Amino acid sequence: MQRRAVLSRSLLAVLAATPLALQAAEPVKIGFLVKQAEEPWFQDEWRFAEQAAKEKGFTLVKIGIPNGEKTMAAIDNLAAQKAVGFVICAPDVKLGVAINRAAKRHSLKVMSVDDQLVDGAGKPIADIPHMGISGYEIGKQVGQALLAEMKVRGWKPEEVGVLRVAFDQLPTARDRTGGAVDALKAGGVPVANVVDAPQAKTDTESAFNAANIAFTKNAKFKRWVAFGLNDEAALGAVRAAEGRGIKHDAMLAIGIGGSQTAMNEFTKPMPTALFGTVLISPKRHGYETALAVYDWATAGKAPAPLTLTSGVLMTRQNQVQLRRQMGL
Repeated sequence: MQRRAVLSRSLLAVLAATPLALQAAEPVKIGFLVKQAEEPWFQDEWRFAEQAAKEKGFTLVKIGIPNGEKTMAAIDNLAAQKAVGFVICAPDVKLGVAINRAAKRHSLKVMSVDDQLVDGAGKPIADIPHMGISGYEIGKQVGQALLAEMKVRGWKPEEVGVLRVAFDQLPTARDRTGGAVDALKAGGVPVANVVDAPQAKTDTESAFNAANIAFTKNAKFKRWVAFGLNDEAALGAVRAAEGRGIKHDAMLAIGIGGSQTAMNEFTKPMPTALFGTVLISPKRHGYETALAVYDWATAGKAPAPLTLTSGVLMTRQNQVQLRRQMGL
């Protein structure tokens, strides 16, 4: 009995000294921070990140970060929850240094998605892995698709107004719209026909307001093509054109993203001026980044420094097939 009592006390002492080794470990937590949580693209990214979390058994912490203050608070929040790392699409890429500093202070792994974080000189931060989109090449896809449809419709390039819904403070936006403009210029559209419509935010309402002003100032054009950072930019231009009596046979817009915003237009009984969207994969951007941070934090396998994804033109005609192929 005395020997048994001694053994029991020894076992209790071991349990008290090493509780984490003998008790079930808490689930690993990975944050996924996005600048506009209400946008369909980010909702899809979260959905696919949740799929990775379910498969690997970690907890995904989803946080919207519309400004710098909430970004820093979110990182502190993740640290308080004992997260091991996070994926982030920041509201301002110039927050890169502050985000990196906060992540290091809390010993959190960090990977950026969609918009690449930069330092004070505007250069990408080398030690933050990034998954993004080849913005310029996708922009060229938009421009080339617009030219192809203009040719089908018999539009003369020199007579067409080009509406560039602009959000130039974001490098990704500049790359995308720059690629589209270059493709259109190469196809014979005069540079003088390019009209900038700066938007205050990257949503449909801001694009509508910007496009409305541009249409008012450039009434000489009777036919238009339009594009911008995302589907919301293209749709805002379409809605502004409708409000000014520019019908869908005189307006041609192509978005980027393949979001529900575009899908809603494609499912309408009558075609609208939103001809298509370059479908990019939120599955890769959500699933793969969340999984990469998990593997990095738990197995020491660092993600590739830079991964760029591509897109494919989706229209009313091929939408079902393409979405099925991409698991949407």
